[in-house]
Amino acid sequence: MTQPPAGGPTGPTDLPPTQSAPPATGPGVPPYQAPSAPPRKRGALLATLALVVVLLLCAGGGVAAFFTLRDTEAGEGAADPSVAVDEFLTAVYQDRDAAKAASLVCTAARDQGKIRAKVAEVEKYVSTHQSPRFRWDTPKVDNETGDRATVTTTVTVTTADEKIADQNLRFTVVRKTGWWVCEVA
Repeated sequence: MTQPPAGGPTGPTDLPPTQSAPPATGPGVPPYQAPSAPPRKRGALLATLALVVVLLLCAGGGVAAFFTLRDTEAGEGAADPSVAVDEFLTAVYQDRDAAKAASLVCTAARDQGKIRAKVAEVEKYVSTHQSPRFRWDTPKVDNETGDRATVTTTVTVTTADEKIADQNLRFTVVRKTGWWVCEVA
């Protein structure tokens, strides 16, 4: 077995014309570099990135507007917690007006379906009993801390045939642009 000469290229020296010799390596010879691909167009990439940024900004603005405006109340609200509860009870039990009752409820708890269902329940009670009358004690503020208050009262219904029923109610009332009923328990 013979050793190749040192310091020179190795391999066959007379290759057929369809094959090229492997690139020479060694001191002073640069490594083989493949031909570079044509430069990519970056316009489409930049346009896509700009569109994504604009969409994110719009979505972020929409989310910020939602969270900022979702707790805003339309109107003034009541002067104090007990007045808010008294007006709400009047709308439900005496006026039997779901729209008026809804206008006294904070936006976080304003469920038109539930309010209409409660007014319908009162109307059904009125239609099935002899001349029912609803009255309630003056609502009493049990606890008020900052912009939140707990108000209690007892609603009493009396019918023409001397039937009487009491229902103790506890309201959570919040202050935004006035006092608004937010929960009834």
